[in-house]
Amino acid sequence: MKFFKFFLASLLVFALLGTTISTAQAQDKPKKGWSKKAKGAAIGGGAGVVGGALLGGTKGAIIGGAAGTVAGGAVGRKKDKKTDPKRYKEYKKD
Repeated sequence: MKFFKFFLASLLVFALLGTTISTAQAQDKPKKGWSKKAKGAAIGGGAGVVGGALLGGTKGAIIGGAAGTVAGGAVGRKKDKKTDPKRYKEYKKD
């Protein structure tokens, strides 16, 4: 009985490891990084926080961060649209 439990546990572990290895090999494309919209929002937000903090203290940092995030996201979205216009045309409402 002890041998049977060990054999069954080993078989289960082998099956689980075998499936994870085969699915990992099936991925041909590497993961895509951040979109230009996300990068623009992050950079714009950081720059807005720094600029707002220098000009207006804590309240200025909050306002500058929000404004920088929106502006950076808008610029990045425009760059994304230029890169892949077909994708954005699919979402337009008629």
